Amino acid sequence: MSTPALPAAVDTAANTVTEQLTAAGRAIEHDSFAVIDREVGPHRYDAGQWPVVRRMIHANADFDFNGLTDFHPQAVEAGIAAILRRGTPVVADVEMICVGLSAPRLAHFGMSTHQYISDADVIADARAQDTTRAVQAMRKAHRLGRLDGAIVGIGNAPTALIELVRLIREEGARPALVVGMPVGFVSAAESKDLMAEVAEVPWIVIRGRKGGSTLVVAAIHALLGLAEAREKQVEAAVREPARP
Repeated sequence: MSTPALPAAVDTAANTVTEQLTAAGRAIEHDSFAVIDREVGPHRYDAGQWPVVRRMIHANADFDFNGLTDFHPQAVEAGIAAILRRGTPVVADVEMICVGLSAPRLAHFGMSTHQYISDADVIADARAQDTTRAVQAMRKAHRLGRLDGAIVGIGNAPTALIELVRLIREEGARPALVVGMPVGFVSAAESKDLMAEVAEVPWIVIRGRKGGSTLVVAAIHALLGLAEAREKQVEAAVREPARP
């Protein structure tokens, strides 16, 4: 059975697993989204992309992400499909992303998180080869076969994103989606521009210096919400009796 697309007016805040757990929390979150929608007004993002951008704005109260955030044309659909496959790993450049992602949200889709930045062999290789730990962590993830089919989230280390682009182009790594949002002043903007030139793998990036692990977490949480909305649509379609 084919998977229905999200309708333009889907309420991506009305999920269960990917939702605040109390009525008070839900009211605050929904009111915050309403404020963002009202203050932003018309924008260039489509019905799948906007929930991602909106949640990123919500995470940092920074309206610059309306405009700075760019999407590969297949990014949102690729992220939803990867989540709905269940068991998809999330590979992160730093532990902060793994800690920030909601355990119940991940468990609902059988997802796991992985990061290698502090592994002893990664540190040793970085020292021996005079590279960063972030570079070696991406290389280790590739050696272990973790990158292929994964959602890769990079919020801290531009060198991780640069190395990931090299692995995609030169060594055939094929993540399902790259959420590339490293923050910083050295190579951060350049690393995201480089990722945005990749055609082989879908990506979401923030242009310029802004970014951070919090935004990667927000973007992935938005995709989890979209995936749950899609899941509910499919379930509703199965339950709906056939019309004569």
